[in-house]
Amino acid sequence: MKALITGASSGIGRDMAFYLGKLGYDLVLVARNKKDLLKVKEKINTKVDVFDIDLSDIDNCYKLYDKVKDIDILINNAGFGLFGEFNETELDKEIEMINLNVIALHTLCKLYLRDFVEKDNGRILNVASIAGFMPGPLMSTYYATKNYVLRLSEAIKEELKRNKSNVSISVLCPGPVRTNFDNVANVRFSLKGQDSKYVGRYAIDKLLNNKFYIVPGFKIKCLRTVSKIVPNRIMANMVYNSQKRKS
Repeated sequence: MKALITGASSGIGRDMAFYLGKLGYDLVLVARNKKDLLKVKEKINTKVDVFDIDLSDIDNCYKLYDKVKDIDILINNAGFGLFGEFNETELDKEIEMINLNVIALHTLCKLYLRDFVEKDNGRILNVASIAGFMPGPLMSTYYATKNYVLRLSEAIKEELKRNKSNVSISVLCPGPVRTNFDNVANVRFSLKGQDSKYVGRYAIDKLLNNKFYIVPGFKIKCLRTVSKIVPNRIMANMVYNSQKRKS
């Protein structure tokens, strides 16, 4: 059995790799930082291939697919965020974020899903966020990308169900996690971050049990429930007040 994980050099992706390695999976680890990928590889006892590529360049998504075939699990984890008011944030950075969080995920999801459907077997885990359920002032583009991931996954799930496919898709929707995400996005949240090791293990366990919505932690489950009930204008106000510039 083999799993491909993007964004595998740190955080949730790294911890999912460690856990899948313990479960006996061979791994394909993808990220931009080769040095960090190799550090992850050193701690895993199964067969591990690493690819240090930038998936925000769509051509690299196709190159990765051409090089890596016959996987059993695809985990689309790569992504980043950006803090700031929409009229002030850097457009080039937002385009890079959309390319990575949306275009790369969409591309890999489609390419590997076709293979999974053909053999009628395989699992996909798309990493979204609790942000996908709500508006996100001060991180508008990031929240919008995660909403895309969530809605795309929901639609694919229904299509697979209608076709009676044995292919499984899941979507991971964590809240803040103690990773390098906050530093990259330059944001700090009022809600305490969860441990990435816990989130990674929880996600894999639920994925292997064909759970679709994977929401780690009681507080985050409650927040999801609140997002269903509270009007968007109030939710937007709550989100605005829950995050501040880190520096």
